[in-house]
Amino acid sequence: MDTKKEIRDFLTSRRARITPEQAGLRSYGSRRVPGLRREEVAVLAGVSVPYYTRLERGDMSGVSQSVLEALARALELDDAAHLFDLARAAQPTVARPRRRRAKQRVRPEVQWTLDAITGAAAFVGNQRLDILAANQLGRALFSELYAAPARPVNNARFVFLDPRAEVFYGDWERVAGECVAILRWAAGRDPDDRDLSDLVGELATHSEAFRTRWAAHDVRFHNTGVKHLHHPEVGELSLSYNRLDLPADHGLTIFTYAAEPGSRSEEALKLLGSWAATVDSAEAERATDHT
Repeated sequence: MDTKKEIRDFLTSRRARITPEQAGLRSYGSRRVPGLRREEVAVLAGVSVPYYTRLERGDMSGVSQSVLEALARALELDDAAHLFDLARAAQPTVARPRRRRAKQRVRPEVQWTLDAITGAAAFVGNQRLDILAANQLGRALFSELYAAPARPVNNARFVFLDPRAEVFYGDWERVAGECVAILRWAAGRDPDDRDLSDLVGELATHSEAFRTRWAAHDVRFHNTGVKHLHHPEVGELSLSYNRLDLPADHGLTIFTYAAEPGSRSEEALKLLGSWAATVDSAEAERATDHT
């Protein structure tokens, strides 16, 4: 990915979203483009106009943390970490070829932990939105994703390339935006990840919905929230999800999906667990019959 272009597009898109009135500035003259002018951003950040112009063109060599913090405040960024990631990626270094990551493996102890979670769906994912391991209820909950032959299962591919996704995700628009925002965040942290670049290229080639959202340069994701799903076996589900990072396993995160006690979704989740156990038992019997 072109880091300079990423910086230019990100800063330009952020200042276009803020009006002078929102920033506490007086508006003057006609404006050819929405949002703040470069000189207004420079004033708010306490830097010279030529210096800010240089930054917005993608030249962040030697930029200090204090300037980045001032810039984040001026642009009212709630995704300031992404700006720091881009600045870090832009620092002069020995040319680094894009590389494929070594295959990420889920430790047996982590799988044991997943399997010990019996009342909620749980899986391990990475920053490319791959699902690398899951408990029984997790595989059942995301059975629509597992129906695709490609492995590892990837949520972004499902969301943008599988027509079933708009039925499965009751809030597809929000899920689609979150998928792109997470991939943007990941690209800023590791612009040399070839697998990630290939995924973005694949999605951009085949999905106009992805291309439109990618061009918006939103970088945001939530550690907790509620997902509304329509499962083909049990119908509507409203589940609370949480992210649990695994410090010992760089880049891997456990996601849990649980229902409010006493709710209709809890009943549906229990029913889904029974269905999953029946399906797994039948598959095990078929495997035994063929040995």
